[in-house]
Amino acid sequence: MMKNINMMVVLAVVALTAVSCGTKQENADKAPKILVLYYSQTSNTKAVAEEIARQLGADIEEILPIKPYDGDFQATIERGKQEMEQGSLPEIQPITSDINNYDVVFIGYPVWFGTYAPPIAALLDKTDLSGKKIVPFCTFGSGGLESSANDLKNVQPHAEILSGYGVRAARLEAAPAEIDQFLKANGWLEGEYVQLADFPEQHPVNEEESAVFNAAVDGYPMLHAEAKTVASRAIPNGTEYLFTAIDLPREENSKMPPAGELQVYVTVIKDKTPVFTKVVR
Repeated sequence: MMKNINMMVVLAVVALTAVSCGTKQENADKAPKILVLYYSQTSNTKAVAEEIARQLGADIEEILPIKPYDGDFQATIERGKQEMEQGSLPEIQPITSDINNYDVVFIGYPVWFGTYAPPIAALLDKTDLSGKKIVPFCTFGSGGLESSANDLKNVQPHAEILSGYGVRAARLEAAPAEIDQFLKANGWLEGEYVQLADFPEQHPVNEEESAVFNAAVDGYPMLHAEAKTVASRAIPNGTEYLFTAIDLPREENSKMPPAGELQVYVTVIKDKTPVFTKVVR
């Protein structure tokens, strides 16, 4: 009788262990629930957000200020500057998505003044993302993904801020293919992607490389710099350059000292004019 009881206990433990292991496996195989949250003034960030949501099959919601930033570029700059100086945030409409239902939140925004636009700051001020995985994505004139991601880490220290995606507004047509590669490279989608080699050590620019840099930044008024060193690597159908450059005095004030060192990424696709993809200050 005692042996039968012992055998029943052993079988029960084995059964519970099997159920436990099965539950763990099911949880491990369960796909994360993803939400794409974004603010967009000119529809550039909206286009990126919709593409990310489409490729992931994720839920998506737009962040809407109660008083929209609907002026021209200069009016938006002036309002944003005033809000920053006053330490005020715009009121936004409550989001309808329940953040608690999601494991991963992609947060998208245009870069203003080197960081996420004020409506995102307002969202982060009211929303606790502790324990969530956060993927930033943004559109910009020259750069700001890295600086805005750092700001995200500072205001949401208990969230996990992961690698993000950024694209210049002038290169928006490149976003769908880049997003595909970004999502696959970071494990959000299955499929093949191109794994680029690391940049080698930089060397002083030669005349040809200087010409590539100048052609890439020509006509962009917010970037007045001179390339000093460079490294390059092969990319599909072309070459990517990483230039280290020095800001030059602004033409309107030749006495202004250089603003500092910056990194400029430039791509040269076969038979096309060089373009810069982002600036990191």
